[in-house]
Amino acid sequence: MEFRILGPLEVVTPSGPLPLGGAARLLLLPPRQPTPPGVSGRAFWRGWFKGFAMLAHVARAGGPFRVGYDAPVSPITSTCPDVRSLRLRLITPLLVAALLLLPGGIVAGPPALAAGARGGTPWVVSLGDSYISGEAGRWAGNTNRDPHTIDALGPTAYDDNEDGTAEQIPRCHRSRSAEVHIAAGVRSLNLACSGARTSTFVDSSGDFKPGLDFYHDASGREGQAQMLQDFAATHDVRLIAISIGGNNFNFGSIVQACVEDFLTSSSLAPHHCQNDASVTANLSPDNVRAQTNAIEAALRNVRQAMAGDGYAASAYTVLVQTYPSPIPNGSGFRYAENGFGRQVIGGCGVWSADADWANTTVLPLISGSIAAAAARVSAPVLDLATAFDGRRLCESTVGLLEERGVARWTDPGAVDKTEWVNQIRTVSALLSGYFVQESLHPNYWGQLALRSCLRQAYNGGRPRGGTCTIAGTGLSDRNEPVMRLVPHS
Repeated sequence: MEFRILGPLEVVTPSGPLPLGGAARLLLLPPRQPTPPGVSGRAFWRGWFKGFAMLAHVARAGGPFRVGYDAPVSPITSTCPDVRSLRLRLITPLLVAALLLLPGGIVAGPPALAAGARGGTPWVVSLGDSYISGEAGRWAGNTNRDPHTIDALGPTAYDDNEDGTAEQIPRCHRSRSAEVHIAAGVRSLNLACSGARTSTFVDSSGDFKPGLDFYHDASGREGQAQMLQDFAATHDVRLIAISIGGNNFNFGSIVQACVEDFLTSSSLAPHHCQNDASVTANLSPDNVRAQTNAIEAALRNVRQAMAGDGYAASAYTVLVQTYPSPIPNGSGFRYAENGFGRQVIGGCGVWSADADWANTTVLPLISGSIAAAAARVSAPVLDLATAFDGRRLCESTVGLLEERGVARWTDPGAVDKTEWVNQIRTVSALLSGYFVQESLHPNYWGQLALRSCLRQAYNGGRPRGGTCTIAGTGLSDRNEPVMRLVPHS
């Protein structure tokens, strides 16, 4: 029976109050019930908790500890070497506590366990945005005909609740094909959310988008750093894979502007999105600095969450990944610029000059920002920039199923003949099983390719950064595209 303190607290030491922010932060387990069973309301609100023990962590240099107490000002003994004794003083009676009923009186809990000492199977956790949540992971390839021919996971592809009947957070689109599910003796948890930025927000459609922060509201919604902290307290988390930053730079809006410019201008007088002030503002030096700082702060939140659970920095790895190029350079498209075929047939309506600009300017700038933030928190980088080269949307080396003579996604060789990135859909998503938000994301094949990259980066429990690319044709013995990770020196 676990509960949580909602009211403000003060920890008092012989030398004075111990602040509960920054490096000395009181962290408690999440609530399960509103009040402890068997305790009268009067005794509860007065703080008479004899027979209970409080479970707490203080993230500080001396390490975490657990304590027990039986009255608002009872002494507390800590295992922190630099803290001899503490008093926990209730400042308000708003206590809905972090308590554990223990028979036989007051019993102090055991010290918080360091990672690796928790026992059981190690875990890999994914945090971030749509490029790691599994967005578009339902579909294996693209077609303008029957969508059932590419439907690898079916209508429950994104249902991630306990019984697989609904999404835990609507439109987070955590698919079963998401890269985090690497298996190989490792369990996995997908906390990423399509559309996420570094900070939590609610989008224009009213959908909750948890960021890499400690957001918590009265309805129980949490930021991803808080979700991680809740989970890692009781599970042995060894690797945290993160994809974040693209939405901070409004990459989706940039793509939308490029498609609109393609559809509303002609090849005789093309309007290039790289010249739109609303687009280029996202890439200004000032915004790059601001978003690099935001990404760094998000990554530090992840480290803070793990430290709060008693993990040493050496006991786990934060692995930050960059974004794969989703479309080829202009010369690599299989559809001409003139007419509307590039968008109507291929779902890749972008002028060739803008495609070149995206690959030579936009993606390297965003990836550079991510890499700089990762370096500031000593996190290795999984470089995915060229991971899909040869299998990108509208690339001349692949095609729609009907263009390549593939009847279904399960046909032999389909993985090498069809695209690994979902079409950009507008009105074509209406009255179908497709979502507009799936546009330009790694599909089923792309997700499994990234899964292979992440498994190689996990490296049997010795995580490392590196550059991942296609290494061959066909499928591996895990039924995934054949990928190769070249470790960074």
